[in-house]
Amino acid sequence: MEPKYCSESRVIRTSRVFPNDVNNHNTLFGGRLMSDVDQIASISAARHSRKECVTASTDSVDFLHPIRPSDSVCFESYVTWTGSSSMEVFVKIVAEDLKSGESKIAATAFLTFVALDENRKPALVPGIIPVTAEEKKLHETAPLRAKKRKEHKKHSKELAAFLTIGQSSC
Repeated sequence: MEPKYCSESRVIRTSRVFPNDVNNHNTLFGGRLMSDVDQIASISAARHSRKECVTASTDSVDFLHPIRPSDSVCFESYVTWTGSSSMEVFVKIVAEDLKSGESKIAATAFLTFVALDENRKPALVPGIIPVTAEEKKLHETAPLRAKKRKEHKKHSKELAAFLTIGQSSC
């Protein structure tokens, strides 16, 4: 399986912030942003693997600056690193004030997807070739994030084993 360039999985989408997208602080609702992040990242994962993919984890979403109704929001995603069947996808969210033209990175996110075969079992994915300085930096730092993901998943499983079911109103 031939490796692919990060750019082959790149997805860019720009949208407006509408009144029903904002919270009580008159900024973009975090849940809305997270939904958009998962959607765009899933397209990058599918483009890279050319297989059905599932979100394995949302590793991080860092809200850096509020996004206001006067802003447009540009989402850019691409695969930065791969395991045998998993892919790390980076999403950069840029807010642009439509009146002043000022742009800023409003949020960043890392998600992990797993490619599935026709039997819904993990499927092999191509490796990744970074080219730009940004792609290379994210690729170089990916093994550390992968290690942290594994540790976090282990702790999450340990916690889940301790938690009880049936004592709440769920």
